[in-house]
Amino acid sequence: MTDMASLMEDRAAAKVISDNLHKPVDWDSPKIARNIKKRYAAERRFKIYGLSAIALALLALFVLAGSIGSKGYTAFFQTYVQLEVTFDAAEIDPDGTGDPAVIGKANFDGLIKKSLRDRFPGVTSRQAKRDLYAIVSGGASYDLRERVMENPGLIGQTRKVWLISGDDFDMLNKGYISADVDEGSRRLNDEEIAWYDSLNADGAVEKQFHSRFFTNGDSREPELAGIWGAAVGSLYTLMVTLALSFPIGVFAAVYLEEFAPKNRFTTIVEVNINNLAAVPSIVFGLLGLEVYLNVMHLPRSAPVVGGLTLALMTLPTIIIASRAAIKAVPPSIRQAALGLGASPVQTVTHHVLPLAMPGILTGTIIGMAQALGETAPLLMIGMVAFIVDIPGGALDPATVLPVQIYLWADSPERAFVEKTSAAIMVLLAFLVLMNGFAVYLRKKFERKW
Repeated sequence: MTDMASLMEDRAAAKVISDNLHKPVDWDSPKIARNIKKRYAAERRFKIYGLSAIALALLALFVLAGSIGSKGYTAFFQTYVQLEVTFDAAEIDPDGTGDPAVIGKANFDGLIKKSLRDRFPGVTSRQAKRDLYAIVSGGASYDLRERVMENPGLIGQTRKVWLISGDDFDMLNKGYISADVDEGSRRLNDEEIAWYDSLNADGAVEKQFHSRFFTNGDSREPELAGIWGAAVGSLYTLMVTLALSFPIGVFAAVYLEEFAPKNRFTTIVEVNINNLAAVPSIVFGLLGLEVYLNVMHLPRSAPVVGGLTLALMTLPTIIIASRAAIKAVPPSIRQAALGLGASPVQTVTHHVLPLAMPGILTGTIIGMAQALGETAPLLMIGMVAFIVDIPGGALDPATVLPVQIYLWADSPERAFVEKTSAAIMVLLAFLVLMNGFAVYLRKKFERKW
């Protein structure tokens, strides 16, 4: 009887549901109209929230890019001063032999100073002469030497020559030092500004494209400092990072996804890989400091140490991205290959990996872009040293672009502010190119099933 009563209740409930399902809906009902109106209003609010978030992100991006660009674009140009230089044969080549060794040892700095004194003969005091000589950069003498070495026929002649200016003179020409400010509150005194006005009135001051910024290494003088040494150091560091992290990361991802048994050990390994991806980068720097420098005694401030450290940091990113790409390959590809007699290794190498390669390469490039922008781990292993020479290999002392930016940002010289912003612009350009290349690879090799 109980079962019969329960059955009757179920049938009654089913009949009520069926009647309600077949009952026509009254779309003109005030309640339904209110509900529809609320849903449409919620949808409109959601769209507004999304568009507002995108607009705010773009605004922040434009403000950041504008701030960096407005401060950094002037570093791509440098002030040059035109002076009438007498290439005195008695000073440059006293024996008249034209020996490059003799010419190379000549006092070209003295020739520049004499030209400045001839241009402003009223300068007599020691301090005033020191200020006068600062109009031209200390590196101008090397340019003059190179010019004479290339063209010995200049010896004995008097020529008008464009010479690179000092950093304060450059800042004055670019408008970063104002003559309207009280003399005690600016780096140049009234007499120095009068010299600038005199040269500028004669057309002896102009801005030229600053190629040294892209070809020189670091320098204590802002007008001579460049990013090439740091760029080469970044290249060697990324080469070491890629050579280690890519094969190890891909092999680890293939093993975990295709061959590893699903047990407690592999679960612990997967969890730790995911945790390592979230570890602060400075922790990897501490690990590199202890293992590579204190235990293995590798050379400090060398790209090989930086590459080894960044490889540890990049590995989890590459493994996770590679596993996701391998998992995205349809199982039917594997089943078809195995059904045709391919071994598991052949299935992975001939079919799964080629199809997963776009995702693997995308994850790798993104990981390398992250490594390119890292500073903290490299500071820990000593790549913060002042390096003037361009590194010739992965074992030579070097620095990288982010660390170079850090060094310039910490400098008290006003001229290094624009150098810092310009270096940031170059670094951002590299990052955008690397991410754009990752998108291109994904679109080019992507296949749809």
